[in-house]
Amino acid sequence: MQLKGSLKTIPDFFLFSIFFIGMGVCLSCATGNPYLKVDTAVEQGDHHRGIAILEEDKKDLYRDKDAILYYLDKGMLTHYAQQYDDSTKLLQEGERAIEAAFTKSITMEIGSYLLNDKTKEYDGEDYEDIYINVFNALNYYHEDKLEDALVEIRRMNNKLRFLASKYGELKTNLQQKALAEGGSVPPNPEAPTQFSDSALARYLGMLFYRAIGNYDDARIDGDSLKVAFANAPSVYTYPLPPSLDEELGIPSGKARLNVIGFSGLSPIKIEEALRIPLPDLHYIKIALPVMESRPSQVQRIEVVFEDGTRFNLALLEDMEAVARETFKEKVNLIYLKSVIRATVKGITSSALGAAADETEGGTSLLFSALSLGAQVFAETSEQADLRISRYFPAKAYVGGITLDPGTYSFTIHYYGANGGRLASFDNTVTVQEGRLNLVEVVCLK
Repeated sequence: MQLKGSLKTIPDFFLFSIFFIGMGVCLSCATGNPYLKVDTAVEQGDHHRGIAILEEDKKDLYRDKDAILYYLDKGMLTHYAQQYDDSTKLLQEGERAIEAAFTKSITMEIGSYLLNDKTKEYDGEDYEDIYINVFNALNYYHEDKLEDALVEIRRMNNKLRFLASKYGELKTNLQQKALAEGGSVPPNPEAPTQFSDSALARYLGMLFYRAIGNYDDARIDGDSLKVAFANAPSVYTYPLPPSLDEELGIPSGKARLNVIGFSGLSPIKIEEALRIPLPDLHYIKIALPVMESRPSQVQRIEVVFEDGTRFNLALLEDMEAVARETFKEKVNLIYLKSVIRATVKGITSSALGAAADETEGGTSLLFSALSLGAQVFAETSEQADLRISRYFPAKAYVGGITLDPGTYSFTIHYYGANGGRLASFDNTVTVQEGRLNLVEVVCLK
């Protein structure tokens, strides 16, 4: 028996993949929130218990391909638990793994091209990669290693400069792959990120440089912070913190107390399924990850001293907005990859259907069954990769006050929308002239 040209349009690896329809069905069987117990502990502020639960359930929460998620999740929880050395080691492991995974992704592994992105190693989100350095910088500050903290801030700034061009080679590889499989190059939905500098990184850089007496670089970072606000209005939709103008004008004989407060939890991902009509095909299904907020109860953070002096912290960086903005470039890449992959799956089904029309009897029935199987495979295997770390904060607030050197007791209150107090943190700090006196608090409700 000799068939006409229909089967020549079927990529060889897709003929083989039809036999894995069951795999595609199984991939859609996730239910519930496996992190619920850890999430509950974290929202209650019991970070040590969160770490214990995460370790106890590690095998259920993280596959071998999810090592980066484990490093990031535990790295953040150990930071909140003030286990700073452990946090640094975990976050650095995560950073190295993200770099290695991105390098590997340049070659576009065939497994993710065939099924979906869930089959490949998780390679981290851009906002995760850049904020690793913020929290490592804070880890080093708490260990009185300011020079190491500044190295982390510089690393973050270098990553931000690279962000605009990061995905160019990956897009080119995808387009070449599409053409090699006999398809066409789908249009690229251009939506370049506006985010190229971090006010949070610049703020910390300003404080660290001030602490080591490098006022020139401190001024540069202070100015760059204001430029960051101006250049990314979709991220920085709120005014500059009013305390910024006082940070580099500390009078002789005085000391400065700075407070940084984190709140809320970073976004998670949900799936958005789209069906796109194409010539000679009924439609193709693509599944895209979409970031979804985890609403925070925190509306205001106030610092209150024993003598009644008080001030509010002001929003410096909406880290959730940064997560969404930096995801734009990557989701464009995911869109391109999904369209190419789904088109090839659709071509496979159509070619098998055409082969069924060209044959008779049992052979025709076989090709009809294979065509149906290819359609089912395409529908069930096309799923969005919803993996993302869970314990970065959503917002960063800052404030400061100039004081006489000495020991001070004060409380930091987190308030909800109705004015109710969500959490309070008591502090006693010896504020020293010529040093960085930085207090960090976190409430992830």
